[in-house]
Parts: sequence; C-alpha cells; structure tokens
Amino acid sequence: MDTGGSSGLAKTAAVKLSEMGERTKQFGNAMKAPDHQRRIILVIVCVALLLDNMLYMVIVPIIPDYLADLELEQAEHVHVVIHPNSSINSTMSSAQAKSNRDNLDVQIGVLFASKAILQLLVNPLSGTFIDRVGYDIPLLIGLTVMFFSTCIFAFAENYATLFFARSLQGLGSAFADTSGIAMIADKYTEESERSKALGIALAFISFGSLVAPPFGGILYEFAGKRVPFIVLAVVCLIDGILLLTVIKPFSNRTRDNMPVGTPIYKLMVDPYIAVVAGALTVCNIPLAFLEPTIANWMESTMHSTKWEMGLCWLPAFFPHVLGVYMTVKLASKYPNLQWFYGALGMVIIGASSCTVPACKTFGQLIAPLCGICFGIALVDTALLPTLAFLVDVRHVSVYGSVYALADISYSVAYAMGPIVAGNIVHNYGFVQLNLGMGLVNVLYAPALLLLRNVCQMKPSYSERDNLLVDDDEPEGLYDTMKMEERKGKKKGYSSAGNCLPVVVVDENGGFDPFRAQTRASSEESFGPEYS
Repeated sequence: MDTGGSSGLAKTAAVKLSEMGERTKQFGNAMKAPDHQRRIILVIVCVALLLDNMLYMVIVPIIPDYLADLELEQAEHVHVVIHPNSSINSTMSSAQAKSNRDNLDVQIGVLFASKAILQLLVNPLSGTFIDRVGYDIPLLIGLTVMFFSTCIFAFAENYATLFFARSLQGLGSAFADTSGIAMIADKYTEESERSKALGIALAFISFGSLVAPPFGGILYEFAGKRVPFIVLAVVCLIDGILLLTVIKPFSNRTRDNMPVGTPIYKLMVDPYIAVVAGALTVCNIPLAFLEPTIANWMESTMHSTKWEMGLCWLPAFFPHVLGVYMTVKLASKYPNLQWFYGALGMVIIGASSCTVPACKTFGQLIAPLCGICFGIALVDTALLPTLAFLVDVRHVSVYGSVYALADISYSVAYAMGPIVAGNIVHNYGFVQLNLGMGLVNVLYAPALLLLRNVCQMKPSYSERDNLLVDDDEPEGLYDTMKMEERKGKKKGYSSAGNCLPVVVVDENGGFDPFRAQTRASSEESFGPEYS
C-alpha cells in the first residue's frame, strides 16, 4: 500500500511538472512574439526613464536641507574644538552658518547641474556606441551605472561623495535614456505606433519628474535620507533583471552586417534636425530654470509653506499627460501638422512663463505651471517622432546618435538651469527671468515652419524594409540581420549583391522618388546596364 501510494504521488508530481513545463514553454513562445516583446520592451524602457527622472528630481527637497545640516554640524564641531569652554559657541555657529549660506547655494547648484553636465559630455560618445552595438547592451550599462550610483548616493555622508554619485548618475542616464528612446523608435516602425509609444514614454518621464519631489520629501521626513534612494535602487535592479531575462542582450548577436549609422556631427548640421534640437532645448528652459528658483520666490512673495513649495509642480502632471494624449490623437489624424503642434506648444509655454510673476497666491500659480507643462508635452510629443522620421528619410535608420542629440538638447537646458537661473534672478530679478524665457519661446516658434513640408518627404527604403522577408514581422533594425542572409539564399545571390531595391538619394541625402521610379522603369525595359 505504501509503495502504491508513493507511486501515485510520483505520477501526480510528474504530471504537474509536465504541465508547468508546458506552460513555461507556452509563455516563452508568447514572449518571443513581436507584439508581446515590443510591449515588454516598452515597459522596461518606460521604467528606466521613470527612474532616471525621479533620480534627477528626488534630491530637490532632500539635498538643500541635508547639506545645510551637514554644514552646521561641521561648523559646530570646529568651534567646539577651538573654544571648548566658550559661551559664544552657539553665536559663532549661527554666524558661520549664515556666512556660508552663499557658498552652500553654489554647492547645491553645482550638485544639481553635475548630472546634466556629465550627461551632456558623454552623449556624443554614447550615441556612437549605441549605433555600433545596438540598443540593449547600452540600456543594461545605463541601468547598472544608475543602480550603483544611487546606492552610493544613499550612503554618502559628505559633499564630495554626493557629487561623485550625482555625476555617475549622469553617465548612466546618457546610456539608458538614449538607448531606451532609440529602441522604441526602432521597434515601432509605423509612425502612428511610434508616436503613441513615445507618448507613453514621455508620460512616464513627466510622472517621474513631478512625483519625485513629494516622494523624496515624504520619505526623507519620516524615514531619513537613505530610504528614497534605496527604493529607487531596488526598482532599478528589478528593471535590469527583467531586461536580462526578456531581451537577453548577450545571446545570439550577429553584428557583422550591421548597418552604419550617420555620425552625430552630420546630424547636427542637418537643418531640419538642428531646428528640432533647438526647439527641444528652448521649450525645456522654463522648467529647468524655474525648478531651482521658484521655491525661494514663493517663500519671499507668497510666504508659502514647505508643502506648497514641494507640491507646486505636482498638479502639472495631469495637463502634461493630456497634452501627450491630444498630440498623439491629432498626429494620427493630421500627421502633416506636427510642426504646428510644436509651434503652438512653444507659444503656450511663452505665454505661461510671462504670467508666472503676476501670481500672488498658490492657487493662481498652478495655472501657468500647468500651461508650461502642457506646452512642453505638445513640443516633445510632436518633435521626438519627427527626429526618427527625419533619420528614416534623410539618413540611415539607426537612431542612437539622433536621440543622443535630443538628450544633449535636454541636458543643455538642465545643465544651465541650476547655475545660470540663480545668477539671473540675483542680478536682474525673477520677473525678468520669466519674461526672457517666455520671449525666447515665442520668438523660436516660427522656426518650426521649416518642418512644414517634412511629411511630404517620401520615406526611403530603410534597411529594415530591405532585409525583412514577406512572412516575418519586423522586430527592429538589428534583429533583421539573419533575415538578410536568408533572403539572399532564397534569391540565389549574396546579400552584398543586387538584392536590395533601387534607392536614389538627392544631394541632401533624401530620397528622390522621381529619379528612383525612372531608373526602375529603365531597368525593367532595357536591363540594369541601361539605367
């Protein structure tokens, strides 16, 4: 009886193991499907972008208070050592803290800007690296660097270590942000799908930027400095493990026939891409310049409380998401008006910036801040897909360098913000700062008229279209190398031969449909030697 019972249990366990294996196999096959994999990749990238922007903004309520306490402790320690029995210790400590306030403001500004500055310096190199090796390995590198830098930041106890960790975050962001956005552009090839996917990514960016200050402030108040960064480090670790599990960056990589992307310096001199990059910088200047200066202005003019200063940006998340949603919907119906959505966004940003100094209460201030974020959503959602489209029709469909250029545009604004904005407010005033930012946005908006005929450009035959066979779904540019070899064997010639369609480019690097059609007709009538 015991033997029979054991045998029955063994059979039951074997059946259950077999069922689990079958389910695991089915799950694995489902994950290999292009649609499922694209969605998982979008989730991974969105979490990485969320983390990056939370790391940028989470220090806003933490670092000024933490550095002030650290400075005060050091000053008290010095005076106690020098005057151990003096009754003027507390007086001297207060005087020393007050005299060091200006130096502390400079330290805070440099610490805030260090991430964007290093990101700005590394992006040209990271873009070229991404073009050479693909998108998944740089994304893994970025997440790894962000994880370790966040851990260092959590346990840092002096300014030098904080500065090193903050700069290291910029290094990780240069790889994670650029490769993530480029991966979305590569996986989503249809313009409508690409706009929607990039819009979702922008929503996560906005959520990370706007929710990070209250998130960091609440945890810092009740749990200490380390807890917010430990939480973000754990999320970063989970995202990296998911990337390794789903995408498997180091397995079955064929790079011999990988197309060569356009160098970043050539993209910089493309007038269309240059206009888009300039718009991305200009539209983010108000947000980058107001973040380090608006709290002091609110305290001096409105006598705002700390919770009001910490939550002033949070309501702006909702109009930002609304702007993303509206732009995606409008772009799907009227794709030829992308330039107009961007120009309209810059006008809204300009008008909202000019009205900020006129606000007298916290409730009044919410309206222009929401207007700024709504306008930024219009500009970003309209112009980020435009960059990928310009690369498709005028260059090679490899997106690392062009989105490194976009990241450079953002980094310029956020690198200048903490340093330049404070000096402008000190020398000219908060009103002049906002009027200048608003005027710059309004004056730049007409430059987007240069993009009004972009949608009339005929897309060239990208590498993706050339390499895919009819019965396969597109899974991204770098996933099609084996398909090129298979197509060459099927046709009976090598992939380096004449297997590719005729592509004729004009003197600007764009696709000339008239010349291509004429040449194709000649080849059909007389053979390729007469074309």
